Amino acid sequence: MAFGSGLVTAAHADDAATPTGIVLGVGATEAQRVVSWYSSVGTPQVVQIAPTAKLVDGQFPADAVTFPATIAANSVNGGFNGHAAIDGLQQKTSYSYRVGTADSWSPAYSFKTQDFKGNFDFLFFGDPQIGSSGDVAKDGAGWADTLNVALSANPNAELLVSGGDQVESANTETQWNAFLAPDKLRQYPWAATIGNHDVGGKAYEQHFWTPNTDRSAPFYNGSPDTRSGGDYWYIYKGVLFIDLNSNAYANGADAAHIGYVTDVINAHGAEAEHTVLVYHHSIYSPASHANDGDNQLRRQDFPTAFSKLGVDLVLQGHDHSYSRSYVIKNGQKANPDEQPGATQVQQGPGGVIYVTANSASGSKYYDLTAPDPTKDPNYGPDPLNPNSHWANSVENQEHVRTYVKVQVLGDKLVVENLRSGTCDAPNAAVELGQESWCGPNSGASAAQPVGSAVDKVVIHRNNGNHGNQAGAQAPAPAESAWLQ
Repeated sequence: MAFGSGLVTAAHADDAATPTGIVLGVGATEAQRVVSWYSSVGTPQVVQIAPTAKLVDGQFPADAVTFPATIAANSVNGGFNGHAAIDGLQQKTSYSYRVGTADSWSPAYSFKTQDFKGNFDFLFFGDPQIGSSGDVAKDGAGWADTLNVALSANPNAELLVSGGDQVESANTETQWNAFLAPDKLRQYPWAATIGNHDVGGKAYEQHFWTPNTDRSAPFYNGSPDTRSGGDYWYIYKGVLFIDLNSNAYANGADAAHIGYVTDVINAHGAEAEHTVLVYHHSIYSPASHANDGDNQLRRQDFPTAFSKLGVDLVLQGHDHSYSRSYVIKNGQKANPDEQPGATQVQQGPGGVIYVTANSASGSKYYDLTAPDPTKDPNYGPDPLNPNSHWANSVENQEHVRTYVKVQVLGDKLVVENLRSGTCDAPNAAVELGQESWCGPNSGASAAQPVGSAVDKVVIHRNNGNHGNQAGAQAPAPAESAWLQ
């Protein structure tokens, strides 16, 4: 067995309680995962893991490896939270794991690794925001159904990437319980992103521990008692993912984010074929948040820096609607002749695609808004499609649940927005009468079937100087500091 420095025997505790809220998280590389959970006790706990093929009648083998957990007191809701990093995983292997102590184990869960090199798919989910409809059960049902639909259609997807706003209220554990209820979140690694509804308390980072995380004050505005999140990065099969806490944007925070992205790309960009940024607030929002003051500021602060740094794809949430930008370079449309809805685009040097994910749960939708240059003269209509904002090739709202699939295929990316539901339940905002119509063309057309595509684009690299353009490489962090 080739795990890292795990222990061979589990810790013991006489009064241990079964852990809850277990979630499998992304690690720093393909060979690492992080498991996080809640516990009613603060005694030493571990994650025990073995190749699934070695389990006999559900029993873990004597040589199962255990990884010790870090246990801390919950700041708001009582009890404790734990996390443990699993390293040394082998490719193309199914693993089973459980959490707890020798006296009190959780149920066993399984995940599988794929090839550690080559093409792969990952799935991106916008704003489950469990509780935002006012009915936690209905929101949870829609969220669970989207995960089931997405992973039934894409069982070999390797990452589940969050657009933020897992819940409506940061410290309401009934909402977190509904979000974390699907076992898919224990079988596929969740790459968490903090949204504006996830802030105001420590629950977000108590539920999710993330690799290479900088939780310095500039990456989250708030008191130390409620500060949660931070900026983090990881590399997975030649893709450098950088996740930002976009809740921090004023008082120099955007500059701090750009500095973080610059440092990470300087240190690790050469290791990656693609660079993908993830954060919550959609700067090219097509809907209710289009002209929010914070988004106007981000539209000034981010795009030129991202182009100069060689970013390929930016994934965003917050707007509960779908959009896909044109190729944007230095805050402008790179090719004025690129047509709306083009299914093939050439990225070119400095070209970036921005994608905003719709609701993955159906708990809340925002309708598309008309471009309004009186609110922001720099975010007016598209000359080729005046009903849309100039930055966006596609804007869509049907009041049905969707998710985004991204295929990494060598030097190109394929991005699809796929329907995970119809107008029928589970679709809380429609069920509860919070939306008066449902379906394409503002409800004038019948809802399309589950699995059908709203949008699909192939992004071709087509340039010779992709990647870091920011300057000399900075020293890489020490190997022992991969999880902070």
